[in-house]
Parts: sequence; C-alpha cells; structure tokens
Amino acid sequence: MTKPEPAASRIPTQPWHLRRAAQLLRDGAVIAYPTEAVYGLGCDPLNAQAVMRLLELKQRPLEAGLILIAADFNQVEHFLEPVPASWRRKIFATWPGPVTWLLPARPEVPVWLRGRHDSLAVRVTAHAGCAALCRAYGGALVSTSANPRGRKPAQTPLQLRRYFDDSIDYLLPGPLGTRTRPSEIRDARTGKVLRNG
Repeated sequence: MTKPEPAASRIPTQPWHLRRAAQLLRDGAVIAYPTEAVYGLGCDPLNAQAVMRLLELKQRPLEAGLILIAADFNQVEHFLEPVPASWRRKIFATWPGPVTWLLPARPEVPVWLRGRHDSLAVRVTAHAGCAALCRAYGGALVSTSANPRGRKPAQTPLQLRRYFDDSIDYLLPGPLGTRTRPSEIRDARTGKVLRNG
C-alpha cells in the first residue's frame, strides 16, 4: 500500500473553501488546486463546455485525453469497463497514491476525456486536499497540471496568475504535496510504464 502523504500535506483545507470550490465546479467552473507535486486545473468531467475551456487554457489537444482523479475507486468505476480481479490487485496496491492507470473506458465515455484512446487515465489520490475536494464535489474530477503547453507546471499562486491571469474561476487554498514529479502513468493492459513518476 502506498504510504500517505507526510503531515505537512495533511493540513486540512477549510470546509467553506471546499464547499465554494465544489459549488463552482457544479456550475461549470475551471478551478486550480494544489496536488501531490504541482498546482492542477480541474473541472466537472461531464461538462463539455468546462472541459473545452480547460483544454483551451492548457493549449492541450482534445485527442490527448485527460486524467481523472478521485477520492476512491467508486468515483471512477462507472467510467470504466469492468476491471478484472487480477488487474485490481496490482492497481489497488498503488492506490491511494501517485500512480495513474490507463484502463478500458466504457463506450459512452466522452471523447473529450479519453481523446483518441479507448482507455481512460484514472488515479485515486493520496493528497488529502485533492481527496477532500473530490468528496466535497461528490465525484471524480478532471485533473491536469496548471500550465500552458510547453511551460513548467505552476508551483505557486504567482505562477498561476502569470500563466492564466484572471481566467481561472477559483484557487483552492492549501499546501502542495512533497513529490517533485508528476504521477507515474501505467497501462493496465500491458503493464508498461508510460511516464515515470
């Protein structure tokens, strides 16, 4: 089982901040929030307009697909084809934690989430603030690093402002985790590591 984040990253975000962020997400907002290593951008994964706006801010092509983060597997399970027991053992051994898995997506999963793929990238996060945000919202969220394409992910609110000015609807306060690299990405079908964490 992946070790929990150190105490510094377990500092709770104030409940009213979480409620505010969750309501904005339900209303179609794009927000920024601290993750395991950098600030992330997130939105309601089923709100096409919000996802398109996020992709425009990121300058990220639709075909690339996006990652969903969740507080627990139940929040992403309905996006996925049934996961075989043999896969579950290896996946759940890494969660909650900084490993993103590519898993076969249900056919109805929107193209703006899976891109040109038949799989979906999902992670059950160990970052207390991200997990609390998913719980407050009531489901999985799009999560992508907060940076325009080709730039380093933002690690401070000042970098966020420089990148996006007033284009982000809300910045959720809270500490970053202690990781220095983005999550590792693994393909459940092949076992290949597609991005080292």
